[in-house]
Amino acid sequence: MPPTPAPTLQRPSNVSDALARGRLGVPSVMFFVLSAAAPLTVIAGVVTTGYAVTGVTGIPLAFLVVAAVLALFSVGYVAMARRVENAGAFYAYVSRGISRPAGVGAAWMALIAYNALQVGLYGAIGAASAPVFGNLFGIEPHWALVALAAWALVAVLGLLRVDVNGLVLAVLLIAEIVVIVVFDLGQLGNPAGGAVSLDVFSPTNLLVPGVGAVLVLATTGFVGFESAVVFSEESKDPQRTVPLATYLSIAIIAGLYALSSWTMTVATGPENIAQQAGEQSVELIFNLAAAHLGGTVVTIGQALFMTSLLAAMISFHNTTARYVFALGRERVLPAVFGQTSPRTGSPWVASAAQSLLGLVVILLYAVNGWDPILQLFYWAGAGGGFGVLLLTAMTSIAVIAFFARNASTESLWRRAVAPGLAAVALVAIIAVAVDNFAILLGVAPDSPLRWGVPAVYPAAALLGLVWGFVLRSTRPDVYARIGLGAASAAAGLRTTTGEPDPAGTGVSR
Repeated sequence: MPPTPAPTLQRPSNVSDALARGRLGVPSVMFFVLSAAAPLTVIAGVVTTGYAVTGVTGIPLAFLVVAAVLALFSVGYVAMARRVENAGAFYAYVSRGISRPAGVGAAWMALIAYNALQVGLYGAIGAASAPVFGNLFGIEPHWALVALAAWALVAVLGLLRVDVNGLVLAVLLIAEIVVIVVFDLGQLGNPAGGAVSLDVFSPTNLLVPGVGAVLVLATTGFVGFESAVVFSEESKDPQRTVPLATYLSIAIIAGLYALSSWTMTVATGPENIAQQAGEQSVELIFNLAAAHLGGTVVTIGQALFMTSLLAAMISFHNTTARYVFALGRERVLPAVFGQTSPRTGSPWVASAAQSLLGLVVILLYAVNGWDPILQLFYWAGAGGGFGVLLLTAMTSIAVIAFFARNASTESLWRRAVAPGLAAVALVAIIAVAVDNFAILLGVAPDSPLRWGVPAVYPAAALLGLVWGFVLRSTRPDVYARIGLGAASAAAGLRTTTGEPDPAGTGVSR
């Protein structure tokens, strides 16, 4: 009897297994992270809305409190990043820390959250263009035309090398931060009543009714800080780049937000900020600049408000495309999404899918005449931010579970205490968010959206969990790849041929 021939292994192409390595240093990763946070958009929109809706003057302190919670979360997050290198970030961490089915559930949640954040920005940039085009050219194009122009630019950049995107973000972000600092200096130089007050940093101005909504708004302003890990595979030195980029980004975001929200109260007077924010909305910061710095500076600021939105689009597009790529590479989604371009190293199929979704959303809203600000930007942003908050809490628990299961030289503080404290704080913020969701969306307490939007995430998590169990029963080779990142192809080959699974991951969980 002739010997049984060795199995023929269809080894996946290298093009489909890994993103381009060594393209991004600490500054480039920070540009992606800070651009996703969209500082000028948050300061002009979220901060003024917070003052107007809640009347709480302790918003500057709220940003510092939330930054402390996220810094606690990052202690375990970056410690795990040294052992789990994967463009799927939250998905990979939950898979490796809790279980593979739970990781698939987290992936479904992440896709909804990041897609919502990205497509929502198309509504905002269309509306933000009106004063810019009006001042410069005397015309006000339909919001959808501007959104389509931004969509086309983001679509093209998404197919290019990741470092090219980083350079574009660097230019936009630096200009944005410069104008924020100029606005802040103008406000500090012209205090209401002739005196600069630090009263808003007193805890008594934060521990008041409405503090829950303020903390949720402050947390939304940090969305994007977690994306440093998404670019770990493309970093020059992930062990150094990811921790530095994460901590520096949190510090810079917190500093900018706390400073700018405080200087607004200096210019208006703490007792007047809520009223003026309610009357002027997102125009407050530009009207203050016009009074102190002149019309030219305001026009520049309004133009940079547009580029702030554009930079956030580019960042979220790249982040979401890498999530889709990670799921395609591990065959949780169709394998076609796991392909990268041989020329640029970009996840081109996943990027093209993102672009198609954005185009459909823009056209759908334009044809139906739906409000691009309230019904697209605001609702999608609030829903997406809540999803990221849920994922952050899940990941804190996953970090603790991962280090409890795997021997580590990390200190008790990094592997358990810090992520544990962060998990408790994040769960508390989530509870407050759910209780205040009608306020966050600006709808009536009995509106279906009040429960419908937050309910999307547990529903998606449940569907993902079921799909994970289906994969375990029907496709164990795919199940073994979940959460392994660039090692996923090797895992599939080894489990198919009966060889040991790499890194001791196993297929039991």
